[in-house]
Amino acid sequence: MNTPRGNDYYALLARHDAMRLRRQLLAPGPSPSSGAAATGRSPADGPGTDETDRQLILGRLHLVTPFDELITHLYDVMFRRWPYLRSLFPESMAFQQEHLARMFQYLTDHLDRPDEVTDTFTRLGRDHRKLGVRPVHYEAFEASLREALRRQAGRQWTVELERAWLRMLRSAVAAMVAGADAALTEPPYWHAVVVGHELRRPDLAVLRVRTHEPYPYRPGQYGALESPLLPHAWRQYSLACAPRPDNVLEFHVRRTGTGGVSEALVSRTGVGDALRLGPAAGTMTLDDEGDHDLLLVAGGTGLAPVKALLEELAVRRTGQRTVHLFLGSRHGADLYDAEWLTAMERRRPWLRVVPVLDEGSGPGTGSGTVADALARHGDWTDHRAFVSGPPGMVRATARRLRELGVPAGHIHHDPVPDADERSR
Repeated sequence: MNTPRGNDYYALLARHDAMRLRRQLLAPGPSPSSGAAATGRSPADGPGTDETDRQLILGRLHLVTPFDELITHLYDVMFRRWPYLRSLFPESMAFQQEHLARMFQYLTDHLDRPDEVTDTFTRLGRDHRKLGVRPVHYEAFEASLREALRRQAGRQWTVELERAWLRMLRSAVAAMVAGADAALTEPPYWHAVVVGHELRRPDLAVLRVRTHEPYPYRPGQYGALESPLLPHAWRQYSLACAPRPDNVLEFHVRRTGTGGVSEALVSRTGVGDALRLGPAAGTMTLDDEGDHDLLLVAGGTGLAPVKALLEELAVRRTGQRTVHLFLGSRHGADLYDAEWLTAMERRRPWLRVVPVLDEGSGPGTGSGTVADALARHGDWTDHRAFVSGPPGMVRATARRLRELGVPAGHIHHDPVPDADERSR
């Protein structure tokens, strides 16, 4: 990075940041980086994706799918033309490529919901600040994508189709830049030190970390952790406690493989080690629930956000609300925080905990899937439900609750990926 080309690159980054800050200082109100200004494009490039673009993109989607091949081309182009960008990415690109494939899939699946796409990519832009992403990087990404699209589609690629793709991309990028600009006054990440590391099972650890400055979040949310053992590899984990005055946070991490972030945190991290923490995200929070009864459903380390919600309820609880917690696991040994739950249930008469074991049952437990157990335990139509755990369990539980008459708007859970990316 000490080459003249590298110095020019960092000078360009500094100039972009200075211009962006100057625009914000001189133009109060909505961020001027939205729209075409986000990437320096002319308004003549056109607005965001419209119905004509949608039909064109979806009608020719087979030309550029599967997305994993497209993304391989994209990174080949990017790292060949801008080799210094490679340092922004983790050593293994597998997870990054899967993530980008999901983003492309999300974009093409939601072309008819521009407001939802804008909200999603605004949050993504705020979060990407922790990766060191700057507006100038999007220009390199766009140029690489254009070449990758042409390479993937071959002779059937057209100018009109390329313009539609670029309008879709630039609309998403404008939202990401606006999200980053709106978070300019907060750190891109927080430094933390591990103050507790307990192995509850050989493959599961409870980590307690203290941030050097207050970390803003709400119970039920999650944050991304990075270990110095795997630079630039961030994985999302739910916070397992309500905010505390000593800035100590709790995370539950299950090791799901070798060589990844989860293994580093479970098996190779100890008290005194440093970590970095990205900004909090997620909407599984207690907002306008009023005095409605609550249904909490957790499986595995999905207990973490539920535990944070229970801590919040214990502090602010009002009225005659009752809370049912259905805790799914394969067998009793998987209930790694059973003592805490038993003590919480004993102290809080409004809480009832129902363990649901896949293998056998015992006093006070159910058996089978959590979704089946819910069908056997009463009427949940007037409850507000919060579901957390493995993606398959979350999908099955949400589906069963809808079948039991719970309105979809009363069922809260984080977005469910095809694979559980938070646990890697």
